[in-house]
Amino acid sequence: QVQLVESGGGLVQAGGSLRLSCAASGYIFRVNAMGWFRQAPGKERELVARISGGSNTNYATSVKGRFTISRDNTRNTVFLQMNSLKPEDTAVYYCNLDPPRQNYWGQGTQVTVSS
Repeated sequence: QVQLVESGGGLVQAGGSLRLSCAASGYIFRVNAMGWFRQAPGKERELVARISGGSNTNYATSVKGRFTISRDNTRNTVFLQMNSLKPEDTAVYYCNLDPPRQNYWGQGTQVTVSS
């Protein structure tokens, strides 16, 4: 059974940093592209960062230069380093394969950025 567990969210002031982690289990992690997604209240879930099995990365325009996605295949974990956070980054953050699998969504981790 595949399980993705996100952690590392919290409350931070604008300009601050957080590092999110996503621990994956139940399947061969290293060959799959992974993504970090977020969903703000009243908005659709969006992809903010993606990393391929070969560690090539892509970012949404809104986070480029501020967020960094990385992966540790030895620990089946993907990370999202978020710097220079803005209030508009406030959302629940999820990880999933990219493209995402519907039944792999976890609980997510809340990120709240105060102004």
